[in-house]
Amino acid sequence: MTVTLEPSVAKPPTAPGLLELEITRRCQSTCQSHCYAKAGPRQGHGTMTTDEWKRVISEAATIGTERIQLFGGEPTLHSDFAELVEHALSSGLEVIVYSNLFRVRADRWELFSRPGVSLATSYYADTDDGHDQVTGRTGSHAATRANIIEAHRRGIRVRVGIVGVLAGQRVAEARADLQSLGITDIHTDRVRAVGNAAEGAALPSTSALCGRCANGIAAVLSDGTVTPCVLGRFLPAGRVQGNTLQGVFSSPSWRRVAASIPASRRDPCGPDCGPNDDSCKGGGTCDPASGFTPTTAD
Repeated sequence: MTVTLEPSVAKPPTAPGLLELEITRRCQSTCQSHCYAKAGPRQGHGTMTTDEWKRVISEAATIGTERIQLFGGEPTLHSDFAELVEHALSSGLEVIVYSNLFRVRADRWELFSRPGVSLATSYYADTDDGHDQVTGRTGSHAATRANIIEAHRRGIRVRVGIVGVLAGQRVAEARADLQSLGITDIHTDRVRAVGNAAEGAALPSTSALCGRCANGIAAVLSDGTVTPCVLGRFLPAGRVQGNTLQGVFSSPSWRRVAASIPASRRDPCGPDCGPNDDSCKGGGTCDPASGFTPTTAD
């Protein structure tokens, strides 16, 4: 008798602990000076269907990914956002929702309060004018600040990234303001030459990256392209349409892309880079690995 063994799904050596999923490029804000995804109110959700996103999430759990981060754009604007969160939780994954917290529907608070779900957001200044100047959206500072307060009141974990974009932006004051609200998980970073911040540059450069992309982290963009992280979106390594995550991460293309990124000069620095703050887990900021002079705030 011949016995046919079902092939086991081995964890690829490069399987990311954190997988970032860009489920939309639609956003209420227009961060023209630094948005890595060039997101905005007129952008769409991309070509990935909800079923394709669910397949990617299931595969991520199978190959050993522990957490997914839903981002955009503004991920909560996706019509099936809640369904994707529920599917990830039922697959045994932790879910980080990177939201601008500009508008939070009442039913979202219950979802955000679920075990295994946490929030991340960006905060640019302690004043309405300072924050709104960066986002291009009047009222965004007041709304985001109020929703940070509400999330903290409900006991929801909130990680906040402050990106230095403009001169005189009051980054230090923004951190102090967040601390006064009881927020302790705060990271600061500088603009990376990716997306809107790369306008005028000849080509995006790997020297703008922290050096940890593809090392425990990867991203799937709204068109199904797999990249070493959201900021490394100019380094496509494959697509999930017609392929599996394991197939992409085991491919020569993925290995070439990973090898092209300058290694980080800073240790320790965990692979927990958020899409807007690109900060190291546990505090501090990963400087670009080489050759890039960042823009800093006064």
